[in-house]
Amino acid sequence: MKPIISLSPHVHGGDSVSRNMYGVCIALVPALLASLWFFGLGAVVVLLSSVLFCVCFEWAISTFILKSPRLTICDGSAILTGLLLGFNLPSNLPLWIVAIGALVAIGIGKMTFGGLGCNPFNPALVGRVFLLISFPVQMTSWPQPGQLASYIDVQTGATPLSLMKAAIVSGDTSYLNQLPSAFQLFVGSSAGSLGEVSALLLLLGAVFMIWRRIITWHIPVSILATVAFVSGLMHLANPVYANPLVVLCSGGLMLGACFMATDYVTSPMTTRGQLIYGVCIGLLTIVIRNWGAYPEGMSFAILTMNAFTPLINTYCKPKRFGEVKK
Repeated sequence: MKPIISLSPHVHGGDSVSRNMYGVCIALVPALLASLWFFGLGAVVVLLSSVLFCVCFEWAISTFILKSPRLTICDGSAILTGLLLGFNLPSNLPLWIVAIGALVAIGIGKMTFGGLGCNPFNPALVGRVFLLISFPVQMTSWPQPGQLASYIDVQTGATPLSLMKAAIVSGDTSYLNQLPSAFQLFVGSSAGSLGEVSALLLLLGAVFMIWRRIITWHIPVSILATVAFVSGLMHLANPVYANPLVVLCSGGLMLGACFMATDYVTSPMTTRGQLIYGVCIGLLTIVIRNWGAYPEGMSFAILTMNAFTPLINTYCKPKRFGEVKK
């Protein structure tokens, strides 16, 4: 009998790219339903168009520019990028801006580097930050929840993060009195992007992914613990800084910690590296939120640490089997 010689691994665990990508999509379903419930037609339009644009752009770039013989749009990565991009957008964003964001996310953030597995930065965050810098007015006009039948013509309002920022800049704690309670933010809704509606449902998705072994707990827990600890110290030192529970449940912190910082390609490989990565993201988020130009700092923090991931992987190399230290 002729032996079959192949490269390792020789035992397959049944895991695959498509299984993990669609697993993350399933984990996003509770938060997706909540965004549809609170923002109605606007959420439907923005999320559907974001997914469709991302899938179409990946197909077009793969087929006509890269001329790849393999169809990659079925592995779920483009769908997941579209969902995450849509979750980072307001529900009244015009379709042409959504299309630009999808093109930047797929074309620049992903396919320019060779496609899935080669991108150094999270594609959805690349698209989101590009839109935030290019269209700051449209990207910071946040519709109030409850306007279910409206899309463009909606009433906008201040987000919890903008109220916190106003309190810090002015030194006036009265702005914090306008904030929803931590419990309201944890289970309910507030003005913001589609992925900021319920911290509870985002955490439920994270628990599902940990249970399915799609992700591990190290990155989400290290980010959230760092933010809670540092914001708690700042709140004790000066009441102009918001309660740490409110800080944890506001903005895109839960979405970023559970679904974006945990991206396989752009996060460290080792447990120690993931903990370092998570702590640094938490610290950067606090710094940018409190003293940066934008109220939200999660996107910038994750992209910054994406750039440091190769350095962290070099520093936190696992011990080779059989290696003896001198």
